[in-house]
Amino acid sequence: MSNYTVESSTVETSDGVKLHTRAFKPREEIKDNLVIVLVHPYSVLGGCQALLKGIAAGLADKGYSAVTFDMRGVGRSTGRASITGFAEIKDVIAVSKWVTENLSANRILLVGSSAGAPIAGSAVDEIEKVVGYVSLGYPFGMTASILFGRHHKAILQSQKPKLFVMGTRDGFTSVKQLNNKLSSAAGRNEMHLIEGVSHFQMEGPAYDAQMVNLIHEFIASL
Repeated sequence: MSNYTVESSTVETSDGVKLHTRAFKPREEIKDNLVIVLVHPYSVLGGCQALLKGIAAGLADKGYSAVTFDMRGVGRSTGRASITGFAEIKDVIAVSKWVTENLSANRILLVGSSAGAPIAGSAVDEIEKVVGYVSLGYPFGMTASILFGRHHKAILQSQKPKLFVMGTRDGFTSVKQLNNKLSSAAGRNEMHLIEGVSHFQMEGPAYDAQMVNLIHEFIASL
């Protein structure tokens, strides 16, 4: 038997979209009142909450409540996915509000994977209860910036603590590009590079346990 339970819910956004949401809750006593909200990769390329199940389950095993959800236009969620991820900021805000009201969360950690990272990053300062942010493979590179460049400013200007995790062979962002972006970022910024790993490799289940440990360590520092 697993050490956690999974409960499905429907969360409504400010513009009436209904989001299919899953809460992974530890069976044992919950460590603290921090809940982790995970934002999945690019909807247009098949991103969905199922890709984050391994990380959410791993965090629940460590005693944290973790929440995944399908953004608009994905799976059982209504609405339509946007190309640049700006409509999806409303999704992150709605789920975070729901988490505060239904999981008695006093603190929220936002974790965004791939294109979910810019979307989550744009929501960080919109949600008072968010105390930190983790990016798993933020697409900062030139080509990806055509789609997501307008998101950069929000997270780089945020004073909230940030952790950027990336493979050194990420095809969307080079280590140099990541360093350049973080050199001018406000607040506390940490970077963790995974040697020899590509963008989509890092998204795969083989790296879930490592992502869980990095998130766990980051929470301890908040």
